[in-house]
Amino acid sequence: MLAWILGVILFALGICISVALHEAGHMGAAKAFGMRVRRYFIGFGPTIFSFRRGETEYGLKAIPAGGFCDIAGMTALDEVTPEEAPRAMWRYPTWKRFVVMVAGSVTHFILGFLILYLMAITMGLPNLIDPNTVRPEVGTVNDCVVDKGNSSAEGCEPGAAAPAKDAGLRQGDLVLSVDGTPTPTWRDMVDKVEDLSGPAEFEVRRGGETLTLTVDVAQVSTANGDKAGAIGVSVALPPAVNTYGALDGFGGAAAFTGDMFVGVWNGLLAFPEKIPKVVEAIGGGERDPETPVSVVGASIIGGDAVEQGIWEMFLLLLATLNFFIGVFNLLPLLPLDGGHIAVLFYERIRDWIRGLRGKPAAGPVDYSKLSAVTMVFVLIGGAVVLLTVTADIVNPIRIR
Repeated sequence: MLAWILGVILFALGICISVALHEAGHMGAAKAFGMRVRRYFIGFGPTIFSFRRGETEYGLKAIPAGGFCDIAGMTALDEVTPEEAPRAMWRYPTWKRFVVMVAGSVTHFILGFLILYLMAITMGLPNLIDPNTVRPEVGTVNDCVVDKGNSSAEGCEPGAAAPAKDAGLRQGDLVLSVDGTPTPTWRDMVDKVEDLSGPAEFEVRRGGETLTLTVDVAQVSTANGDKAGAIGVSVALPPAVNTYGALDGFGGAAAFTGDMFVGVWNGLLAFPEKIPKVVEAIGGGERDPETPVSVVGASIIGGDAVEQGIWEMFLLLLATLNFFIGVFNLLPLLPLDGGHIAVLFYERIRDWIRGLRGKPAAGPVDYSKLSAVTMVFVLIGGAVVLLTVTADIVNPIRIR
């Protein structure tokens, strides 16, 4: 239990540090361009302590759930003093404001990459390759084939068919084609074999030579009672974990980062359709492990991972959360950073079109006209957070 509590605290602390660095990214970029940064605080609510360094007040607040960076004149509606006015953020060129707004998400991406890099050179990174997409290299040649619907079958009955073994297929053989049909992946080979019965020509590469073997494809029963072809081989899978040195760890972490970005994006696209399952979980239904989780739920999973000694899962979850927050913040919706970036590009494109028409640039966008849309998004976002937090309290996802 103590290990679980420690894991929950560590994960929650990791999230707090990530959010603090997000705001630090905004602050660092703003200061680099000469913008006036009034305050940088970690947390919300009552102030525990603060101090002033130069023109910026730094501090810690009582509720460790985020933070903020107060940049003078972030929009034209913000009130600024005469002293702040020349350095108000909205007065700066579009590209500088863009860099400041995107810096928070970039910080999350860098942090997630660093976590993956440290994993790559220490404990290694899990291999996320789908076994069906690997090349059709034979890993094991079985003594016989068994019905696919009989997972409890042990050993081979006398006289059981052994198509691959009898045909001379060996471990390490690469199947190039089956009955003239190219098989670039293991799934391609399996699909072709399942449609066959009786002798079939297998073109394989063994070492430096190409051989043609005749395999007498057997028919076995599938899980649903149908018949399908089988030859009695298994795929040669890549290692479960890829380990790297200090230099090639950068490439390994970069490739893994790309895979995680794809996963995060697909998760965002599927997010709306998973909300009903969250509601069902609150009502007592079985919690789908693929449903969204809140910070509370992620911390619980992190605690489970530490309790069971699965530090790889703990770190991967923390990296994934950083990538998710970074991508989510770039969605073109106010009050997210992406919403402010969308306004920047709208102003730029609008003024470019006005210039082509011989008109002067218009003023900054009036954010008050966007308040209704912003409020709708805030209400929807708040409702989703409430749902996920509730589900994570009454029916959390656990590592068993």
